[in-house]
Amino acid sequence: MASFGGGYRRWEKEPGHPVCEVDLAVDAMIRARLAAIDPEAGWLSEETVDNAERLMGVRTWVVDPIDGTRDYIRGRAGWSVSIALVEGGTVILGVLDAPVRGERWAAARGQGATRNGVPLRAGDRVALPGARTPADALPRADRDLTLVDKPNSIALRIAMVAADEADLVATLRWGHEWDIAAAALIAQEAGAVVTDGFGDPLRYNSTKGEAFGCIAAAPGIHAAATARLRDRAVAAAVR
Repeated sequence: MASFGGGYRRWEKEPGHPVCEVDLAVDAMIRARLAAIDPEAGWLSEETVDNAERLMGVRTWVVDPIDGTRDYIRGRAGWSVSIALVEGGTVILGVLDAPVRGERWAAARGQGATRNGVPLRAGDRVALPGARTPADALPRADRDLTLVDKPNSIALRIAMVAADEADLVATLRWGHEWDIAAAALIAQEAGAVVTDGFGDPLRYNSTKGEAFGCIAAAPGIHAAATARLRDRAVAAAVR
C-alpha cells in the first residue's frame, strides 16, 4: 500500500503479463513470514522460480503476492494478495487480502468462510439465464447472463460468488493454481461449487502447478453452466 499509486519499476514478463517490483517485494515478505509459521511447508508462487522439492513435502504454500497486478499498476482497487495452504492436494486454509477495498476474506476447510469476520453464503440461484457474472463483455451465446463489475483479480471474482455478489465465474484456459487456490476454498466453504473447466474436482500442488479452467458457481447453476461450456472447454483444451 505504501507504493500504491506509483513510484516503482514495472515491466512485462511476457506480452500482456505486467509485473512490478512491488510484486517481488511482497513475495519475499510473505515467504519469510509463512516460513516462520510452517518452516516445513513447500512454496509455489507466481514470483518465485518453481522448485520440485515442494512436491516432496506434506504441505505447500500457494501464493500470488499481487493477483490483479494490472489493477494495482493502474491505481484501481481490484487486486488482492492470495495465500493458500495445500495438504494432500487439497486447500486447507485460504486468505485473500484486498487492502484498497478494506476486505480480508478467510476460510479453513470445514469451518466456513468470512469477509471481515462476517460469515459468507453463496446465492441460491437455480436458473442459469440471468445469472450474474463479472466480465467486461459476453459472447453472443451467453448474453442471457447479467454483467456485474469485474475486478482484475480472478481471486476476487471467485470470492464474489462466495459473497452472493455474483453467481458464476468461468475461465476456460490453462492457468496457475496460485490464481485460484485460496479463493476456491473461500467459495466452497460458502457453499458454492468450484471445479476445473470440465466440471471435475481441482487438485493442487500438481507437478506443473497448473489447472485447466475454473468454474465457480452457485450450487443450483453449476451443472447447467458446465454443460453449456463443455464444448468450448474441449476446444480450448486442445489448442
